[in-house]
Amino acid sequence: MEYPEKFEQALSYAGQAFDLMKKHQVPAHPGNFAVWYTYVSGNYPDLKRAVDILISNKMEFDERVSMDLRQKFFGHESESQALHKATQRIEGMLGQMMGFLGDAVQGANSYGETLKSFSDTLTDKDKMGDIRDMLRTVMTETRSIAEANQELEVKLDSSAKEIKQLRENLDEVKRESMTDALTTIANRKLFDIVLRESAMQIMETGEPLCLAMIDIDFFKKFNDTYGHQMGDQVLKLVARTLVDSVKGQDTAARYGGEEFSVIFPKTDLKNALAAAENIRNNVANKQVTNKRTGQSLGQITLSIGVSEYSLGEPLSQFIQRADEALYLSKRSGRNRVSSETDLEHSKLELKE
Repeated sequence: MEYPEKFEQALSYAGQAFDLMKKHQVPAHPGNFAVWYTYVSGNYPDLKRAVDILISNKMEFDERVSMDLRQKFFGHESESQALHKATQRIEGMLGQMMGFLGDAVQGANSYGETLKSFSDTLTDKDKMGDIRDMLRTVMTETRSIAEANQELEVKLDSSAKEIKQLRENLDEVKRESMTDALTTIANRKLFDIVLRESAMQIMETGEPLCLAMIDIDFFKKFNDTYGHQMGDQVLKLVARTLVDSVKGQDTAARYGGEEFSVIFPKTDLKNALAAAENIRNNVANKQVTNKRTGQSLGQITLSIGVSEYSLGEPLSQFIQRADEALYLSKRSGRNRVSSETDLEHSKLELKE
């Protein structure tokens, strides 16, 4: 983030930022100050919109909310984007330099040809021998310069390719660090990042956000009966079915063990329940078969819990509600979908 303000303007923004932090009881450390200074300056419209929504909803700017704002707008992802842009600029600069060198080589070659032509016109004039020798020397030096420039151009071209390859390798490492090795879908780390970013996004847009927590029924028993290799195949099957069953904006992830999750941005509870039911049905309709022996291993079913995010709540509570709905599905017979509203009904029934 760049701060273009001059002294007086910056001082004014700083004073307004401190006043707002005092009003909303925000701890006045540098990280929070950067958020509120940027908010006052208006240089980052997305941040301003997010804070305005939080204020309009009378949110308490405790450390959790402040940390979410810092991570969203000043976190490592921003640094990664800056690095990405920097490498792009370097590649562009190298391209320009190679263009300039190409022009220089062409000019040097042209210069050498001109000198050679001029020298040839002097071949029948003995008295100009010294000049011819001098011109030959200059021509030799010119050729050396041209060759050196050509060699440098090759080296710069190679460096540009290496930088590009390095960036691609870094991108690949980043993708691998966010991917579950067995199922090749998003892992828990990427799940946490996407969920946090999705929650921050709805603070700006006011759109709904839902989460489904998914568990394979009797998976331990399946593993004990047929072995871990077949268990791994089931995990891959469920992961592939999740990816095939969700929309492009949704994120399917392996949460851990035999538990999966799907983040549904811009989706209300009703539509998230329909999507979860579709996932459950798609898995239940598949028959698991040992490809080596042809033996049928029966049906795999899922228990699913779905919750909808309440603006500003801790993400741990959001996940917990989906988890509780998941275990309600298990207690209710498995192979079914339950929602947070079902939790409320079950509590009422218990009280009665």
